[in-house]
Amino acid sequence: MNQPPVKQSLSPHPVLPAHYAAEEDRVGYIRGLFDRTAESYDRINAWMSLNRGEHYRMEAMVRAGVHEGQWVLDCACGTGVMAAHAQRLVGTSGVVVAIDPSLPMLAVAGTRGVQNRVSGTAERLPLPDASVDVVTMGYALRHVADLGVAFAEFARVLRPGGRLLILEMVPPRSPVGHLLAKLYLKHLVPTLASWLGGSGDARRLMQYYWDTVDQCVAPGVVIDALQDAGFVSVARSVKLALLTEYTAIVSTTTDPDSGLSGF
Repeated sequence: MNQPPVKQSLSPHPVLPAHYAAEEDRVGYIRGLFDRTAESYDRINAWMSLNRGEHYRMEAMVRAGVHEGQWVLDCACGTGVMAAHAQRLVGTSGVVVAIDPSLPMLAVAGTRGVQNRVSGTAERLPLPDASVDVVTMGYALRHVADLGVAFAEFARVLRPGGRLLILEMVPPRSPVGHLLAKLYLKHLVPTLASWLGGSGDARRLMQYYWDTVDQCVAPGVVIDALQDAGFVSVARSVKLALLTEYTAIVSTTTDPDSGLSGF
C-alpha cells in the first residue's frame, strides 16, 4: 500500500548560527530573550517605530474588518498591543483572547488591560474548532516553528468566512532600500535598545529581530503556505516600503456553533 507523502516542516527562516546552533535550540533561545526583555520591550518598539507602531496596528485591524461584537484571537500577542486595540474595536459585546508562550510578556499585557491571556503557541492553539471570527498576529510570523502547522491551526480555530491578519516586516527589494533597512534595524536599533533596555539581552533581541527579518522566507512562500492551509482571497499589501500585511479568509466548513468557554 502506498503511504501518503510526509509533509516537510516549513520553517520561516534557516538556523541562525549567530544566535543558536541547531533548530532544536531555537524555541528556548527565543523564549528566553522575550522573557528577559518583556519589561523594556514596549519602550524599544515605541522608539523603533517612532511612536507610530500602535496607531499603525489599529489601522491595520480596521482595514482587516475587526469590528464590534467579534471574537478575536491575537496569537503571539507579546505585550498585548494588538489585543488591547482589538478589545476597543470589538467592544463589550465581543471577546479577545491573547495567546503567547512568554509568561512575562503576558504579564505586561495584563498591565495594558488585556483581559483574556493564555499561555500557548501558534502550532497548538488552546481553542476549540471554529471558535473565533478573526485571528491576528503582529510581527511574530518569523518566530513560529512551522508555518504550515501554524496556518492550519489558524484555519482550524476560525469560523467559516473568518479573517486572518498577519503583520510583518519584509526588507525592500531594491538594494538601496535594503541597505537603509539594514543600517537602521541591524545597527542603530540594537545599539539604542541596549541603552533603553539596560541590558545586553535587549541588544541581542533586536539583532535577532533583523536577522530573522532578513532571512525570512519570501512573501510568495507565505502566500502559498496560507493557500495550502485552506485560506482563500490571500493577499499581501505593503506600507512604507517595509511593512507587510497578509490578509486571508478561511474557506473551511467547520461547525460554526463551536464556541469558547471559560472566558
